[in-house]
Amino acid sequence: MRYLLQRLAFYLFTAWAAVTINFFIPRLIPGDPVQSLITKAQGQISPDAVQSLYVLFGLDKNESVFTQYLHYWGQLFRGDLGLSFTFFPSPVSEIIGQGLPWTIILVGLTTILGFLVGTSLGVLAGWKRGSWVDALLPVTTFLSSVPYFWLGLIAITLLAGPGSFFPSSGGYEPGMVPGWSGDFIGSAIQHSLLPALTILVSSMSSWILGMRNMMVTVASEDYITVAHAKGLPERRVMMSYAARNALLPSVSGFALALGFIVGGTLLVEIVFSYPGVGFELFQAVGSKDYPLMQGIFLIITLSVLVANFFADVAYLVLDPRTRREG
Repeated sequence: MRYLLQRLAFYLFTAWAAVTINFFIPRLIPGDPVQSLITKAQGQISPDAVQSLYVLFGLDKNESVFTQYLHYWGQLFRGDLGLSFTFFPSPVSEIIGQGLPWTIILVGLTTILGFLVGTSLGVLAGWKRGSWVDALLPVTTFLSSVPYFWLGLIAITLLAGPGSFFPSSGGYEPGMVPGWSGDFIGSAIQHSLLPALTILVSSMSSWILGMRNMMVTVASEDYITVAHAKGLPERRVMMSYAARNALLPSVSGFALALGFIVGGTLLVEIVFSYPGVGFELFQAVGSKDYPLMQGIFLIITLSVLVANFFADVAYLVLDPRTRREG
């Protein structure tokens, strides 16, 4: 329990640091975010309106930085991430809320599926060396080294195009209104197939390679030899003794992967123009939309911290040594 409380305190401190850095981002970057917005508006704005914009974006020069910092925390507790420059006057939370379901469904499902299939094949490849599964190692090594976006470009070149079943861009057919109708869901699934395949192939290859190497290392340990000497069934030795211990290093990697689900696989979403949070971040950077960049950065950071906290909880369950140390 002490171990868990220590980790919780660490993550709370890290969350505070992330929020603080997020607060200072628009105050440290070159230029003036409000003046950038006024320039985009290409119109005459009165001094009172300019001052209102400074107050609206929490950059009131009549307040001290500490007061602004306290107001920023108050905004966060109310779920207020500010207003987007690109989609002004839409709130940042609303813009992120529109892209978040797309990213979670696409990247979330493919990440979990890639982990489950990849680690399972990695267990078999490491335990039964020389089998057909182990023969996949050169292919998985190659695929795990290829960037997501490059696989995406190859997939578009080979599988998309005129008359193809696979669309090359977008999240659904142009002109359709998002909803829970069968036509829209079918279109959304069809548009997600290529980016999902891209992410799944690359991530699954990495899990196979990592788990296979850990299984080879664990299989030579003394406790595995003792388990065999006791006459335990082969499947039980493989799953309860070898795979359980070999899985531990993968837990942290999986937690990080889950945390970055919110950020999406940025380049994949850009290649396919997929309407997720990653594509929104790309738009925000291109438009110098500081509030939207801040909001997405904060959501990604907090997601990674939460995922790592649950990874620590999983360590407590999987590794008895951690419980004794706590």
